Amino acid sequence: MRKQFVWVSVISVITLAVLSFFWLPAIYIFLAILVLAILGFYDFFQTSHTIRRNYPLLGRLRYILESFRPEMQQYFVERDTDGTPFNRLQRSLIYARSKKQTDTVPFGTQLNIYGTGYEWINHSINALDHHTLEDNPRVKIGGSACNQPYFASIFNISAMSYGSLSSNAIIALNQGAAKGGFYHNTGEGGLSHYHLENGGDVVWNIGTGYFSTRNPDGTFSEKAFKEKSNLPHVKMIEIKFSQGAKPGHGGILPKEKVTDEIAKIRMVDKGQDVISPPHHTAFTNPNEFVDFVAKLRELSGGKPIGFKICIGKKSEFLGICKAMVEKNTFVDFITVDGGEGGTGAAPLEFSDHVGMPLRDAIAFVYDALVGFGIKKEIKIICSGKIASGFDIVKSLAIGADLCNSARGMMFALGCIQALKCNTNTCPTGVATQKPHLVAGLDIPSKTLRVAAYHAATVKSAIELMAAGGISHPDAVDRSLVYRRVDATRIETFEETYPEMKEGTLLVPSEIPHLWEKDMARANAHRF
Repeated sequence: MRKQFVWVSVISVITLAVLSFFWLPAIYIFLAILVLAILGFYDFFQTSHTIRRNYPLLGRLRYILESFRPEMQQYFVERDTDGTPFNRLQRSLIYARSKKQTDTVPFGTQLNIYGTGYEWINHSINALDHHTLEDNPRVKIGGSACNQPYFASIFNISAMSYGSLSSNAIIALNQGAAKGGFYHNTGEGGLSHYHLENGGDVVWNIGTGYFSTRNPDGTFSEKAFKEKSNLPHVKMIEIKFSQGAKPGHGGILPKEKVTDEIAKIRMVDKGQDVISPPHHTAFTNPNEFVDFVAKLRELSGGKPIGFKICIGKKSEFLGICKAMVEKNTFVDFITVDGGEGGTGAAPLEFSDHVGMPLRDAIAFVYDALVGFGIKKEIKIICSGKIASGFDIVKSLAIGADLCNSARGMMFALGCIQALKCNTNTCPTGVATQKPHLVAGLDIPSKTLRVAAYHAATVKSAIELMAAGGISHPDAVDRSLVYRRVDATRIETFEETYPEMKEGTLLVPSEIPHLWEKDMARANAHRF
């Protein structure tokens, strides 16, 4: 192919050069062929791409086609139940609800109801009229040591930082939260004026980088925390241990997204990738962590303090539980992020193979808290592919008290799952800092869509609970949801995850066999 290209190029260029002397329009064809020949000869001699080297010029078609393969796949190839991380059925549902369009479907389910993993709720003959139930039920977050408890919606905006998301996206999310009566988690990127000037309730997420509350050397600043945590729109503080998409890795904000404004908000230097360390420096063991929680509660004036974690080593979580019991000091909430959680940038191996999946993680955390007799002090918030009313009810059934959604809210903003979050070229203006792309995201209309999506999704969850004869989220338990284990066997979550008895983990002789090794490793004095 290389020899053929050389001969064809030389003959074509010479022939058209001669022809252009006799027929003037041929000079345009000559110039076009000359440009293509130059590109081809460049391919011939470059050493970076074997395909282009062996197939000069023609080999470029491979890279051109590959560049828009995701769009071709999404629009013309995949079925409604295909597509990842979210299939077209899920995306279409969110789009319809955010636009207040018809969200009903004709002709029955497209899901394989006899396939392993299919799930459904256990409805009641004595179903309730959902119109008589509270349309946006609240969950009280704040234990006995909390002076300013917060009453949260069962569905909220999960942690997404300004920097990862655009300013227009953050504003629309925050205004949508204000309009719909739910909270907006800042993500670990810091507390910006976009979170504070648009009326929405804010959960301030503080990660290992201590963005917006750090000293010049990157350590935690009590002074900055006290000042900002007492702002009226800051309702809760969430200490981030890890997130589902890249647990144990730390956050990454590519330098291309670090503007002067973002650097100022995060208190970092511009011109380099912003990396969150994989672990905290404000504490080194569970006991110190519990002391840190008490300190933040005091500095914030008694607001709810919690932490976010993707479950890894069970013994480390149990060590935190032991420390809370020993010190009689408890967090007010725990946000459990499943290993299926999303992010704008993460190594593939971490996204695919690190962290406990959400369903198993919720069951473990709930049972651990019950086993230590401290669940009454602590609410469980879950996040990880929560997008529909059924996702909410399923999570509540396993043990969560309320749910967060990140990618669902992004779809409500107009995200098309272009999978360009880490390139700063998001075509919908959601996950980019390029001004011309950000300007395309219209704040007023997207605000309404975020609020509408929230309202319709909560309504769907309430309708499902009513179908099961349940009047409030607090009454949802593991008997509500069935799951197909294989082609001929089904189980309720109650059977799959037998519940722990209250206080069992406090009595050595009663610790279940499957928990013995992790309990033996758990230590309040070291992680």
